[in-house]
Amino acid sequence: MGTRNQLWSIAKMSVTGGVIGITISDRYVTVVAIKGHSMHPTMTGTDSALRGDIVLAEKGCLDQYKFSRGDVILFKCPSNHKEVFVKRLIGLPGEWIQLPASSEIIKVPQGHCWVEGDNAARSWDSRSFGPIPLGLINGRVTHIIWPPSKMGRVERKWPEDRIPPF
Repeated sequence: MGTRNQLWSIAKMSVTGGVIGITISDRYVTVVAIKGHSMHPTMTGTDSALRGDIVLAEKGCLDQYKFSRGDVILFKCPSNHKEVFVKRLIGLPGEWIQLPASSEIIKVPQGHCWVEGDNAARSWDSRSFGPIPLGLINGRVTHIIWPPSKMGRVERKWPEDRIPPF
């Protein structure tokens, strides 16, 4: 009878822990493995989760879309909502931005933002698919949590070769 009570206790704790974990992941933070090379050298992506960077994204910024230029954000791909991208936020709603390596200037529509990867040569971003709706954003990447050698805060920064929005 004692073993049965222990198993029941372990099962209850496991289910409770799972529910708490899902709630935290759904409402407050999420953990994502970086894939691809679009954010290199800030983040390293690969096909194996143990070789690439794993990041922590906070979701509190989604309440009123509190973002700043230079933030690294996590969002659903505009053409395939099952894919998740990590890119740097370049332009906020209503801002005018100059496209990289061009003299063209565009205005980011209200309710949208402009995102680009740090590695322009290997990034599929707003230069390809245009501004993304704010509703596709899943969170702001705040920390690299794996590998231990890169563990730390992800800095908000502006690309060196870009002119800030007017």
